[in-house]
Amino acid sequence: MNDDAFLKNGFQISTDKSLLDFETIYKYLSEDSYWAQGISEQTLRKGIENSLCFGVYKQNIQIGLARVVTDKATFAYICDVFILPEFRRLGLSKWLMQTITAHPELQGLRRWSLATADAHGLYSQFGFTQITRPERWMEKFKPYLPLKKKE
Repeated sequence: MNDDAFLKNGFQISTDKSLLDFETIYKYLSEDSYWAQGISEQTLRKGIENSLCFGVYKQNIQIGLARVVTDKATFAYICDVFILPEFRRLGLSKWLMQTITAHPELQGLRRWSLATADAHGLYSQFGFTQITRPERWMEKFKPYLPLKKKE
C-alpha cells in the first residue's frame, strides 16, 4: 500500500496517544463491536494506557484503531481493530495492518497473535494463519457483562 495516496486524501495513522478520541473508541467498542460489548470505560482506558495504539484519522478525526499488546521483544497480540463503517472498503484496514507490521518497535518478534470472527482474508494477506497446534494453547476467558443503559 502506498502511504502517500492515503496521506494526500487526508488520512493518517499515528501512535501518538494524545490524538486518540476516547469517546469514539469507547462508543464503537462497547456498542458496535462483537468482541468488546460491555467493556467498561475504566478497563478500556487501562488497556489503551498499556498498549501500543495505532489511531486512524481522517483530517484529524478518529475513524479507526488497533491496539497491540506487546513486550516489543518476542510477542505481539493485535486487538480492538476497527474502521468506522462509513470509511470501510477504502483499503484502510490493509494500510493499518501494513503500518503495524512494519513498525520499528515490532520488528524481530517471534510470535504475533490475534483473534477474528470475520476478517481472516485481511489478516492472511499479512502472513497470519490458523494456529497450527491449538492443543498447545490455553486460555482463561471471562466475557464482559452487558453494561446497563443510561436512562
